[in-house]
Amino acid sequence: MKPFFSFIVISLFSNFGNKAQSNQTNETPQPNPVEVPLENGKARAYFASGCFWCVEAIYQSVIGVEDVISGYSGGDTENPTYESCSSGDTGHAETVEVIYDPKTVSFSDLIEVYFSTQDPTQVNGQGPDSGTQYRSIIFYQNESEKQIAQAKKEQWAKKINGFIAAEILPFQKFWEAEEYHQNYEKRNPDNPYIKNVSTKRLDKLYQSCPLLVKKEVKKVIDDLNKK
Repeated sequence: MKPFFSFIVISLFSNFGNKAQSNQTNETPQPNPVEVPLENGKARAYFASGCFWCVEAIYQSVIGVEDVISGYSGGDTENPTYESCSSGDTGHAETVEVIYDPKTVSFSDLIEVYFSTQDPTQVNGQGPDSGTQYRSIIFYQNESEKQIAQAKKEQWAKKINGFIAAEILPFQKFWEAEEYHQNYEKRNPDNPYIKNVSTKRLDKLYQSCPLLVKKEVKKVIDDLNKK
């Protein structure tokens, strides 16, 4: 009986090792990130977190942020449009490009804003918006940003004692969305979606990261609260 038992044990360990090796081999290698150079001292960061109307308005309210552009990233399809991205077949997610002064606000601060203004546990979506085109992604451009993103994700996992849905992926290319999507909340304050969804996420910013909110934005909110 001993030789037969030994054979089973050896076979089990052998199979386990082969499976583990197979799993490691089957992992899709990530491409090297593309780093966007500073322009006039301003850096660029890229985040996907549900509808880009919401995320655009959030980052426009953050100190040190000069501009925010809505667009698409994370897929392989060339020249994505809102219609093609909405199908979920392009691989792209609605993404914002955040143009900011790294001397005023750090990449780490931007990620804190990111997690503070979303449901970090929701997979493939935020709020009422669901699908891979609404999935959460933090794009990194170098090893330093990757490490910062991973550390923040681990901190938030401990903070909520749960799973964090956001992917951390190497940035490749950003495609700017159609003109009518740009500055959408500012241009459409009475839109039902903006009133019922976007402004609620913006409120999370004021509550969770008050020191990172622009003074002029705080004044507008304070005036509205007084009415």
